[in-house]
Amino acid sequence: MYVDPNFKTKKAFKEAVAAGKRVVVFSPGPFPAPQNGHATIEGPHFPAAHTWYATCQVKDGVVVKGSVK
Repeated sequence: MYVDPNFKTKKAFKEAVAAGKRVVVFSPGPFPAPQNGHATIEGPHFPAAHTWYATCQVKDGVVVKGSVK
């Protein structure tokens, strides 16, 4: 799973979620991203793929809380 916008670091992702910015979870493959519940995400998805991973809580496809664990 990935998030939009495409954050270069986990720190940037966590700061955006904490600031209340809209962060959407998506899956580029055939399996859909969860719209509610927990998701494990990775980033960035381009150009340097997968240098960080995080868990998050999702509601209606939008991250409401970063780093659940």
